[in-house]
Amino acid sequence: MRRLLATVRCDVTLQLRHGFYYATAFVLIFCVVVVSRIPSGDLSWLLPALLLGNLLLNTFYFIGGLILLEKGEGTLEAQVVTPLRTWEYLASKVATLTLLGLVENTVIVTLLVGLGFNLPPLAASLVLTGALYCLAGVIVVVRYHSINEYLMPSVLYTSILLAPLLSYLPQWDTWLLYLHPLQATLLLAQSAFHPVARWQAIYGVLYSTLWIGLLAYFSRRAFVRFIVAGAGRKLR
Repeated sequence: MRRLLATVRCDVTLQLRHGFYYATAFVLIFCVVVVSRIPSGDLSWLLPALLLGNLLLNTFYFIGGLILLEKGEGTLEAQVVTPLRTWEYLASKVATLTLLGLVENTVIVTLLVGLGFNLPPLAASLVLTGALYCLAGVIVVVRYHSINEYLMPSVLYTSILLAPLLSYLPQWDTWLLYLHPLQATLLLAQSAFHPVARWQAIYGVLYSTLWIGLLAYFSRRAFVRFIVAGAGRKLR
C-alpha cells in the first residue's frame, strides 16, 4: 500500500508538471461555454453522450501520453528494476486519471443543469467508463514509442470504443449494442437524468465490471510483454 500511495503522489506531480490539469480546466470551460449555447432547453438527453465522449481525453489519451512521456524520459526502464509491481503502476494511473475525469465531468454537469441529476449513478458511470478507457489505452499505447506513431492508430481504437455513442445521438437502438462495454456505462449515465429499467442498471454495473476485469488482465499482460520484457532485454 505504501508503494501504491507513493506512486499516486508521483503520478499527480507528473500530471501537474506536464499541464494535464490545465488542459482539463480548459476543456471543462470550453464544454460548458459551447453546450450552454445550444438552443434546446433540456440538455439531459445530450449529457450522457457528451460526458462519456469527453472523458476519453483525460483517460485514454492522458494515460497514453503519460506512458509515452515516461518511455521517452527512460523512467519506465528504471521502474522495472524497483520493487514497484506492474499492477501498482497501472492502478495508480487508472485511479488518478479516473478521479480527474470524475471531478471534471461532475463539475460540467453541475454548471450546465445545476443539481437536477442523480449523483451516484453518474459517478458510477464515470468511474467505470474511466477505468475502461484507461485500461484500453494501456493495451494500445505500449506498442508505440512516440506520440506521432501513436496518434493515427489511436483514432481507429477510439472509434471502436465510442461506437455506442455514435448510435446514441440518432437514437438508433439494437440488442447488438448491449455486447459493447460502453453501452453498459452509457445506460448508467442516462439513469442519472431519467429513470431506466432496474435490469438495465444492474446490467450496467455488472457488465462494465466484467469488462474492467478482462481489460485489467490484458493490459497487465501487454505492459509486461512490451515494457517490462523490453526493458529487461535492454538492461542485459
